[in-house]
Amino acid sequence: QVQLVESGGGLVQPGGSLRLSCVASGSIFSIYAMGWYRQVPGKLRESVADISSSGNTKYTDAVKGRFTVSRDNAKNMVYLQMNSLKPEDTAVYYCYVDVLPPGGNSDNPPVRTRYWGQGTQVTVPS
Repeated sequence: QVQLVESGGGLVQPGGSLRLSCVASGSIFSIYAMGWYRQVPGKLRESVADISSSGNTKYTDAVKGRFTVSRDNAKNMVYLQMNSLKPEDTAVYYCYVDVLPPGGNSDNPPVRTRYWGQGTQVTVPS
């Protein structure tokens, strides 16, 4: 099993900044993509930012130029730097990691699995 612990959420005024952090621990052989989703009540969870194992990044249009996703492979961590925050950024933010577990063999290879953090609230009042 893999556990993800998020931190860094909170209340920030419009135009302010927050930095979310997420650390993965447990049965990890290697980590592929990492990233962040967010969800507001009554809506589907939406992708915010992704970063591949090689460092390629992708952002939803709403956050381009304001948010930056990064990772520290040595620490199994992913970060989301959020600048110029707006009220519409208010949501619960969830990190994810795509993990290949240790073990397995050619007859029973390990399966890449996505794990999620518990979520952290980000509130930007209007």
